[in-house]
Amino acid sequence: MTANSTVHDGVPGPGAVRKLWQLLEPVHAVVYFAPESYEEAATLGYATDDRWPLYFAFRAAPLGAAGPELVTALFYSFSPSMVERYVSPLWETAPPAAVLAARAAATDRALRALLGERVDSPDLAEAAALARRAAEAAATAGRPLAAANSAQPWPETPHAVLWQAATILREHRGDGHLAALQAHRLGPVESLVLHSAAGAAPAEVFESRQWSPGQWSAGRERLASRGLLTEDGAATAAGVALRTSAEKLTDELAAAPWSALSPQEVTRLTELLLAPVLDIVAAGLLPHQSTLGIGMKYDYQPS
Repeated sequence: MTANSTVHDGVPGPGAVRKLWQLLEPVHAVVYFAPESYEEAATLGYATDDRWPLYFAFRAAPLGAAGPELVTALFYSFSPSMVERYVSPLWETAPPAAVLAARAAATDRALRALLGERVDSPDLAEAAALARRAAEAAATAGRPLAAANSAQPWPETPHAVLWQAATILREHRGDGHLAALQAHRLGPVESLVLHSAAGAAPAEVFESRQWSPGQWSAGRERLASRGLLTEDGAATAAGVALRTSAEKLTDELAAAPWSALSPQEVTRLTELLLAPVLDIVAAGLLPHQSTLGIGMKYDYQPS
């Protein structure tokens, strides 16, 4: 482990925390891209010509029949007009309970297809048990998406347990990330503009959040006025430093659940996750460039 990966007072350092996120995120993200998810969404009556109806339905369902205002606030980086368009009809098409059942079915089917015989392996069962312990230790005060997913019953099969744990932990991290962004005065569109300028992905990748060109330009101007971007939209040294600080705080806020595991168990889980995650990535379902910026190296060298 690097210096940033060491454990202090039972809490892993930001390097270990970020590595675990990078390994667990693909496990969670399967539900938004797998063909089984489109099939399950279609049985509920959702359009499947793009992934957004199932994305908003599957991710928001633990909140109950949440409206566009709440989803806009909690999902943060999506334009309000986009959220309004997709979320307004969600619960008229299917109630949250039916969506949660479809989400569970999609996850089960997708992971069985992706992992094959690995779903019944002792290693996957061990990984699921370790991840569940961390997820159950995640404090949810001030973390609404983590709380909503923590309230869902645990499934029985190891691959489904692993997905549930990955989902709780990634939403716990995401809730903390929004707090970190706000602490650094980065609003929804500004956070995307700076993330892109700092090298997470080309600006075109972030068009999926459907901010208008005018809104994107206004965000750039606000960041430039703070000395965070140059006139041509590149991140300044101050901009990179601010983004680095926000990411570091995100990792720190995400660390506490992992104190439920010993340092040896954190290392063991990291090892156990590698093979199933490689199975998932090798399937080619997930986008090659993510708006999350997974894999980026910030100044504090978290990996």
